[in-house]
Amino acid sequence: MVGFARRKELAVDLRAIFAAPAREQALQIASSVAEKWRGKGNEKVACHLEERIEECLACLAFPESHRRRIRTTNGLERLNQEIKRRTRVVRIFPNSEACLRLVSALAVEQSEEWVTGRRYLDMSELEEQRHAKGNSEEVMLVER
Repeated sequence: MVGFARRKELAVDLRAIFAAPAREQALQIASSVAEKWRGKGNEKVACHLEERIEECLACLAFPESHRRRIRTTNGLERLNQEIKRRTRVVRIFPNSEACLRLVSALAVEQSEEWVTGRRYLDMSELEEQRHAKGNSEEVMLVER
């Protein structure tokens, strides 16, 4: 879609979209980026941005502190790395159920760590945002 020489330029434009503080701003930036690339003769990039940007901006519905962790795969990659490390130690499983038990135990262990120890996401911020959004929606309904 984009030649090697212009990939850095596209990456800068895409980072600007995802760095936007609000969904509306991200959509405006995406629209201007699509027009910019359409003007440079890259119709495919422009069309792809216009058609797929909504899916990519789902993380903007969450609090600012959650966005980076939601939109990256770091947590999943770390879990996969730990599964690989632990299964290499065992080397040969007697049956598939034994492997499933080990992987399930690792997933439960990771979940417990996120809930009790280091929190991957602070859910109190999400509750505050939901509560604030709920109150603003109530005000809008009363005003109507």
